[in-house]
This record gives sequence, structure tokens and C-alpha cells, in this order.
Amino acid sequence: MKTILFLHDTSLSTPRGAELTIKQLIALGEQKGYTIIHDSLKNFDKTKDSITKANFVVVNSTSRCEYELKLIKHLIKQSVRYCKVEYDYNFCIRRNILCKVDPKIRSCCNPDKFHLFRRLFSNAAFNVFQSPKHYQSHYEFYGEAVANKLIMPPTVDVDNLHLSEIKDKNTMPFFGDLNYLKGGHEFVTFAEKSPDIKCTVYGNNRLRRNIPENIKFKEPISNIEVLKVLGKTKRLICKPVWLEPSGRLAAEAFLSGCEIIGSDRIGTFSFNFYPNNKEQAIQEIKQAPENFWNTISEALQSSTDKVQKSLGRVLVYKSYGGLGDIFFAIPSIYKLAEVSETIHFAVAPRLVDFFTKHLKRVKVVNEKEVKEKENEYDNIYELGNYPAFRGYDLPHALKYPTHKKVNQHAIQHYIDTVSKLHIGIDNRLKIYPYFKRKEEVKKPYFVVHHGAGFLLKIWPTDKYARLIERLHEIYPNLDCKIIKGPDDPDIEKYFSKEMPHVKMVTGGMIEVGEAMAGALFHIGNDAGITHVAGAFNVPSVGIYGPTGPGSWGSFAEHNELIWGKKGVCDVRCNYDVILNCDHKICLNSVTVNRVLEAVYKVLQKAYPEKISSLKVNPEVQIEFSESDCLLKLREQELLMEYHSDVMKQQVENILSGKKQQVPENDTDFQQVVEVLTQKHILFNVPQLG
Repeated sequence: MKTILFLHDTSLSTPRGAELTIKQLIALGEQKGYTIIHDSLKNFDKTKDSITKANFVVVNSTSRCEYELKLIKHLIKQSVRYCKVEYDYNFCIRRNILCKVDPKIRSCCNPDKFHLFRRLFSNAAFNVFQSPKHYQSHYEFYGEAVANKLIMPPTVDVDNLHLSEIKDKNTMPFFGDLNYLKGGHEFVTFAEKSPDIKCTVYGNNRLRRNIPENIKFKEPISNIEVLKVLGKTKRLICKPVWLEPSGRLAAEAFLSGCEIIGSDRIGTFSFNFYPNNKEQAIQEIKQAPENFWNTISEALQSSTDKVQKSLGRVLVYKSYGGLGDIFFAIPSIYKLAEVSETIHFAVAPRLVDFFTKHLKRVKVVNEKEVKEKENEYDNIYELGNYPAFRGYDLPHALKYPTHKKVNQHAIQHYIDTVSKLHIGIDNRLKIYPYFKRKEEVKKPYFVVHHGAGFLLKIWPTDKYARLIERLHEIYPNLDCKIIKGPDDPDIEKYFSKEMPHVKMVTGGMIEVGEAMAGALFHIGNDAGITHVAGAFNVPSVGIYGPTGPGSWGSFAEHNELIWGKKGVCDVRCNYDVILNCDHKICLNSVTVNRVLEAVYKVLQKAYPEKISSLKVNPEVQIEFSESDCLLKLREQELLMEYHSDVMKQQVENILSGKKQQVPENDTDFQQVVEVLTQKHILFNVPQLG
């Protein structure tokens, strides 16, 4: 006898569509001889034990479960087969994907949950959706990960329909609480415009507006009573704000012969039996539970190994966007390569040699020449640009389903987009998308790029010059290579002295790549060269001004991002604002000390194995007195009181930048140093060169 475990986060006594459906499915499963266990997700250890003992798991709603993400991660790792029955849009934090109907809603999802649900869907034996429209909404986000599907019409209790030949046109019912998402405002507006209609709400008022006198509230009623009311009802309003996955009530009203004042947001209306074939609807509704259990039976008997078809010969374009955007797309191209027979990546002619040298498992082709050979490919994909500034008018353009919906780096948006194309694409970024670096160089050096394609986004050139001079004082044995494009500012004139250790890199991308491959670290603006550094996984400091680093920040494993605008300027920048901004305070306010602080931070993280020395954060303000010292670091203040003259001398020495060994047997001073390091007052900066 097989044990089937139903996971659902709500009591089955709740008189809602999901719970009514689950009770019906459980009852039929027990009739078929299965042992059914229902876990309401209150105790994680108990749930894990139930999963271990089950032959098959039916994952229903989990959003109300306190350990939801841990549960999903645990289930995916187990060998037990499962299906995901979706009643809402549980991958969405709001469970209603309002972002699809309200453009004002942005970054509304938890990225961890969003991506975890993709794995939940893709690893399932099958996924159950409440309507064709419900499935299509999921497919737009997840593509082939949800393609193994079963679409079930709402499990209406068709045997208890109460069809009446006489319909009451003077009443209008509303079932459930009168709220915004379920179309409560539409119902109230109808009542206001139709004062002669008696409007009854079987639930509570959840709206913040005046309720007209012709609306009366009553206690909720059972589903059998709902069907009796619908049998006598002439018209029913079904105008939800959110995308109703199914709309069990709409289906019940349709089968009860009601005239529905509805919208295109109701899943029931996307079935081909609506609105003219009630007999087909009844037949499919009656058959739905049987189809569900037949599919589970097939899953129990089938092998878990799935043969995944290759995408064949694939051509990928990246026709729009800057240099940095190409590097953001590389991880997604590697993902495509894993499920393709061959993959060709089309780039501008000037970039062919560079990417041919550094990309692995991908053939780089000239985008102008390959357009004449597109018939040689099985699939062609245009990555365009994230976000889609030009829309999706490019041939073969892929859409970015997570744009404005999931707050994450552009790299992940590209991966999410290609992961829709094949269920075998794992949309997790497992490694940093770096090219191979040089293990040894003749003379150690760091790289600076003081320019950008859009020069109004650059940190002042004179500050770059002063920073390079400061770094030479700290690291006299390091060379500096400055990448200087044809339109980049002339930095040489800003140096206060001869800088023989500075060398200019003025060649093309091959030369830039050579410089990055051997660099110890990189400092640059919000520009493509900073992302070249990321591709080589060079520890980086990125300086951002009018445009924030959120989706376009440096992606090296060790990086520090400085956004000068944060806390300095509240104006929301666009192209016109940037052009007409006279003060450029977002960039001008960034000091040399602030960048040097970021360099210390990134080097401390990147080279922990090297011998290090303690250095004071150059941003710290220090006020010494006889009995204590006050340390200020932006909003943070720390008062250190001296317990002895020895401690006073030790603290003043270390904060004055004098070389100071921390005695191993002096635990008090060791604790002081540890606190100062945790507060970023001190850094363990590696000795380089």
C-alpha cells in the first residue's frame, strides 16, 4: 500500500477553493486504497519524518509555513518523487503577481524564494495548475521548468448544483470578505450605481470606503449553500484585481446559469469550454480528480531519469548594450552551452579575437557575417539588453520575465531568461564568470581605468591621480597600469611628480585583457572595463555616481562598490538629469580616502594568506585626550578609555600609523585590536610586491 503525503499550510476545514479541492482529492485517493497523510506544516522535524516515510509527496501551498524555504530545499534533496499543486502564485511574495497588472509594483519578489521555486517546479514529477491562464503566467516566468504539467479545472461539486428556472435579477451576492484583490471596489461601485439592487456580502468588510445602504453583510455560508444562492442568481460580478488562478466561484456561477460580469483576469474563462459548453465543463470537472490520481500512479511506476533533448545548434546574439553588458551575459551563454550540441556567440568584429581567446566551449563569430548563415542553426536567441531599453523589437529577442520584479544582478536576469528555454538549465550562478588569470608576472601591478563610455559617470581625474600617488607611497614596489581609451581624460597632467612606475595601456581589447589577467587589483568607474576586471575575477573597487550599482555592480568575487549618490543626493537621475547636473555631487563628494578605504577592504578579503600589517582606515577621525580617544567613522562613534599608560601608548601608536606588533600574551590589547578591526577602524592589509 503506497503512502501519499499531502503538504498544505492551512487547515482543511477552511471553506476555500484550495482546501475544498484537497479534501476531494484525499477522499478519492483513500477510495483507491492509498494511505493518505496530511501535514499542516507546523513542525519541521515531523514534516521531514513524514517525507522519509512517504512514497509520493503532494506539495500544495507552503507560503504560510514558517520553515517554507528550508522545507523546499530539504524536499529537493530527497529521492522521493513529488508533484507541485499550485493554487496561487506562491513563488511571489504577495502570492498574486500584481506586478503583472500594476506597473507601479517593482522588485516585489524575494530572489531566494523565486529561484527556489524554479528548482521545485523543474524537479517535480509534474506540476498542477488551475487553468490554462494560470499555467501561462507561470510559463512566462519559468519556461520549460513548468512544462511537465497537468491543468485541472476547478473541482466544482457539480452533483449539488441547484439550477433554477426563475432567476432573481434584483439581488447580487458576493462570497467571502469584501476586499481589494477579490474585486471588492467593483462590487461596491456597482451597488452605488444600482441602489435598487439588494447586494449581500457573505463575509466581512475589508475596504476603507463608505458602504452604500443596499449592501448588507452576513455570515459566510457553506459551499452547498453558495450553490443554492447561485442557482437563483441572475447576474454575478467577477472582477478581481489580481490574476485569479482558477476562479472556482466563477466556474460555479457559469455552471449555475448566471450572467457573469467579468474580466479577462479569471482563469476559468481561459478553458475552451467557456462560455458555450457546460456539458464539456461538467465532464472535465468530474474527470479532474481521476486524472490527478492517474498521473500520480504513472509517476510512481516511471523512472526518475528523464531524457532531455538538446537545443541543437545554437546561435546567440548580444546586439545591444555596452561592453559590460556582454560580460554580464557570459554566464548565461555558458548555461546554454551545457544543453546545446554546439553554440556560436556573435559579437562585433572588433571583439572577435578577444572573446575567441578567453571564452571556452563557445565558438565566437562575427555578428555581421553570421547573419547570412542563420539557416544553419536550430535555434537563434537574441539576448538584446537587460533591461530591454529598446523593447523586444530585435529579431529572435528573448524577454526578461524578472525585469522590475526580482531585485538582483543583471547576470542573474540573463540566466533566468535562458533557463526558460530548457528544463536542464540550472539557473544558479555556481562560480564567478572569470577568465583564466596569469599565475605569475615579472613585476606585480594593479590596474586603474579612470574613464568610461559616458564621461559624465567618471570620478574626477585629478582624484584618480592623487589616489595613484597615495597607493605608490603604500606599495612602492607595485607598478600601476592605467587603461586609457581614445576618449578617456588625460590623467598624466594631474600627477604632482614624475611617476615612472605608471604605464599606459592604450591598445585594444587584447591588450586590456593582458593587463587584467595579471593584475592584483583594479579600481575603476561604472564602465565596461570594470566588468572586464570582473570577468578575470580581479579584486575590484567600483566607483558609482548618478547610476546605482544594484543590477550593474562589479561581479568579481572580492569587490567593494562605492555609490556616491547614497545619502548625498535625492534626485532620481536619468539621461537628461545627468546632462544638466552642474555639481555632480554624487561623484565629487567621493574622497580619495573613501576609495582608499575600499581598497583596504577588498585587499583584506582577497589576500588573507599573505603577510599583513595593520593600517588605520583613512576615513576615521581621531580625537586624542589624556584618558581616552574618540573615533568617528561616518555615523559611527566609538569612545575608547585607557586603562593604563601602557594601553594609552599602544592605542596611540597603532592609531597614529606607527608600526606596532600586537603582543601574543597581551590579551587586553588583542581584544582592542579585534574590536577596532570589526568596526573597520583597522584593516589587516596584505603586503604586496
